[in-house]
Amino acid sequence: MLRIGLISDTHGLLRPEAEAFLAGCDHIIHGGDIGGPDILQRLAAIADVTAVRGNNDNSSWARSLAETRMLHFGNVGIHVIHDLARMDIEPKSAGAAVVISGHSHRPRIIEKGGVLYVNPGSAGRRRFALPISLGELLIDGNSIVARLAKLVTAGGGDPAVFVRDA
Repeated sequence: MLRIGLISDTHGLLRPEAEAFLAGCDHIIHGGDIGGPDILQRLAAIADVTAVRGNNDNSSWARSLAETRMLHFGNVGIHVIHDLARMDIEPKSAGAAVVISGHSHRPRIIEKGGVLYVNPGSAGRRRFALPISLGELLIDGNSIVARLAKLVTAGGGDPAVFVRDA
């Protein structure tokens, strides 16, 4: 079984709780609005990282990042984009079983048209009343389970994990 960590919208802040949650991942996907190359370096110390450029990643360090990426883990195709509104492909036709995005800061898992859409939310600074969150994909052959985790930052403890089967 592969464990793929999902994180987005760090905006230059990588919390120790996020690093602890991502420990042991086989791969990490960052959905954009990273905030600086140091975030990617710290994530790369945990696992291989695939990241896309978000609308706020406009400094010179981010120019080499693509706006979208297509990954394959075994038979499972994953399309990564920061802002779903900018997606210009039909994911299922392109071979994607999963679409990972960010931008809205709202953690969400939905299935639409045979494709699983996952937004891990924002792991950076709190915005409005939205939770600080991230997520993971568990891939076993063709089976995909997506989970979101709300980070517990006041008082420590384990993240509260919300499980939703794909």
